[in-house]
Amino acid sequence: MAQNCIRLGLSDFYNHNNASYAITLSLHIRDTHNDIVTAASAALDLIDNQNVHAIIGPQNSGEARFVAEIGTKAQIPIISFSATSPSLSPSQTPYFVRTTQSDLSEVEAICAIAQAYGWHKIILISENTEYGNGLIPYLAAALGEINIQVPYKTSIDPHSQEAEISKEVKKLKGMQTKVFLVHMSADVGSNFFRLVNSAGMMREGYAWMVTQEMSAKMNPMGPKVMGYMQGVLGVRPMVKKTKGLEDLNRRWKAMANAYNKSSVLSLFGIWAYDTVQALALAVDKVGIANSTFQKSNMTNKSRDKYVMGPRLLNTILDTKLKGLSGNFNLVEGQLEPSVLEVFNVIGRKERIIGYWSPQMGLFRDLDEDGVPMAKGKLKQPIWPGDTIEPPTVLRIGVPVRQSFTEFVKVERGSPNGTSKISGFSIDVFLEAIKVLPFSFRYEFVPLTNKNGTTGGNYDELLCQIKEKASL
Repeated sequence: MAQNCIRLGLSDFYNHNNASYAITLSLHIRDTHNDIVTAASAALDLIDNQNVHAIIGPQNSGEARFVAEIGTKAQIPIISFSATSPSLSPSQTPYFVRTTQSDLSEVEAICAIAQAYGWHKIILISENTEYGNGLIPYLAAALGEINIQVPYKTSIDPHSQEAEISKEVKKLKGMQTKVFLVHMSADVGSNFFRLVNSAGMMREGYAWMVTQEMSAKMNPMGPKVMGYMQGVLGVRPMVKKTKGLEDLNRRWKAMANAYNKSSVLSLFGIWAYDTVQALALAVDKVGIANSTFQKSNMTNKSRDKYVMGPRLLNTILDTKLKGLSGNFNLVEGQLEPSVLEVFNVIGRKERIIGYWSPQMGLFRDLDEDGVPMAKGKLKQPIWPGDTIEPPTVLRIGVPVRQSFTEFVKVERGSPNGTSKISGFSIDVFLEAIKVLPFSFRYEFVPLTNKNGTTGGNYDELLCQIKEKASL
């Protein structure tokens, strides 16, 4: 998809603009086969043998890390429209330019959604790659700041056998927390949700949310995969429908159908289209055709440093245009955050239930002029199990006492910030729920002050229940 979108973007730039360009971009395509070593080798070949002045790609964060290092040493801009991991930083590798939004742009939106639905605990699930591991520490920290616990985190290796993944899914099913956030690529995530669905975890009482990578590529996975994900919520950058985007989508479908490929244009394809146009504009401003390059007096491990590298980099960073994905504006080496849309998978479609922006937070809709409406609210989602009832949890308050600890004992200091609660009264409760004809989710909440000391007696606890206070 990316290669064809780049070709279309380049063709449109030179054919549609009423200007004559003395300099035109020449594409040299290399396939990395999703391999880090191959990506690094391809980058060196392009720099040393093809004398390229910039590289668009690679497409995943693991490859981008190595290629960005090579580009920085050679002073060749490495421009990625799909490497979203926050572990990649333009401040550390200044010749790395991210023309997509960093995964960090989703963190505040995810936290806002969790608060809106009153979730107190969320299990984080990622894939064990540069992309998957990059966001989780930031997300866990942000959730902790708003008092949402992360009782468990797990990382799925993309090369794991199905039996291994099923074993982990079974473990997740046995946990009290039934709210999950999945941060995976489309390929890994689609297989994961297939196994989750088979395990009976896409029914009433569960809540699932996915991050940008899966939602940006949701449609290309097809209706079968979406069938495994009924009721899932997702966040992704909003792209307004325009005539230009409709035209690109039409031409992309025709091209994809000719090669029997997916006929749905993804967000990353749109970013690829905008990226090559921004590069073409920057190249024209710099006038690279007349540039030269020189060898630096460094060790044989150093790469060639092009004279035009710094000028081209600065011009790219200053380039602004109205792209099909929206305003192309780079801030500190990466695409500036924009409005995110919140969607809900229902049937074979994704229903938009609201939006989030850094300025407004969550809001339900946009009016005809693009002004947010119904701040702080989302439309009613359909949850797993085809229900409008959100997943709930029975919160059981536990007074913290220094005496009679054989009945109830609260011990703090676990690695994930939770408390260990035990004792005779707790054992009776756990045995009692085993004989109930139904299951339900629950959590013990110690009645303490912020400093961890006792927060009151039984009478005060009962008053909080009457007032429906958040324990």
